[in-house]
Amino acid sequence: MPTILPPPPFDLELGAALSALGAGGPATFNDDTIARIRSLELIPAPSLDQLRSDRRFRVEERVVPGLGDDPAITLLICTPAAPTGVLGCVYYAHGGGMVFGDRRSGIAELLDWAERFNLVLVSVEYRLAPETRHPGPIDDCYAGLQWTAAHAAELGFDTDRLIVAGSSAGGGLAAALALRARDQGGPALLGQILMSPMLDDRNDSPSAVQMTGRGIWDRGANEYGWTSLLGKSWGGTEISPYAAPARAVDLSGLPPALLDVGSAETFRDEGIAYVSRIWQAGGVAELHVWPGGFHGFDGLAPGARLSHDAREIRLRWLHRLLNN
Repeated sequence: MPTILPPPPFDLELGAALSALGAGGPATFNDDTIARIRSLELIPAPSLDQLRSDRRFRVEERVVPGLGDDPAITLLICTPAAPTGVLGCVYYAHGGGMVFGDRRSGIAELLDWAERFNLVLVSVEYRLAPETRHPGPIDDCYAGLQWTAAHAAELGFDTDRLIVAGSSAGGGLAAALALRARDQGGPALLGQILMSPMLDDRNDSPSAVQMTGRGIWDRGANEYGWTSLLGKSWGGTEISPYAAPARAVDLSGLPPALLDVGSAETFRDEGIAYVSRIWQAGGVAELHVWPGGFHGFDGLAPGARLSHDAREIRLRWLHRLLNN
């Protein structure tokens, strides 16, 4: 690997937000600290009562079958209370490095999409590592996606308007869902939104090395996430693309993708490489690299100008996708 130079600086506004959050560096993730980290709710998660309080959505939870002998899974379903057109659906996988978070984590922006674009939001509760290793989490996500598509009429949405989305680990799971749906006969997807996705278990990109010890999620935290999911096999030669989508040999035939990352985050280079390979395979993808953005900046510093710009770009992309 060539010499790695110092990392890009954080955006001034975002750097100040990191300092205000008391984030002197990434948390220490290991089997001894994960229970405490989970209890902190690092990704904002509204309660069901809060979701129902403004009456914008009909909110319910469904327990649906897992794949094969897997346990049942829970889906959070939010349907616009007063839709103004044909409903679509955004199926969401939450972030958390594969090791924390739940179906209510990080959904505030998704609810805005749902209200603006007449989308049913379905957020899946997948089993977490290290208690459940691959393929448990992606199997849960795929089972929920299959159930959602099969019950489109009951949920009230048009199956031609089904989108997958995810952030961080959930972005990797959303990318894996697009691959699996392509390979295993559906369901058909209109698009995929990959926000700072966790795609490559090898954890050796220039940005991963460059950002060690900086930001919210660095190379050490990433190693813990991948080890929790894959055990000692992470970084090896026989890793499924449904675990680490960057391992996919063929990226053709995928639904249009929007992928965005920060320039000052661990996942920068693997995200750029993934979109480049979609283009090389003749696919449709849009890439945004936010200058000075740390991992998860728009969720942790929602008032920053860069966060506003990132959310606006996603709205514009969704508008084009859903109105073609």
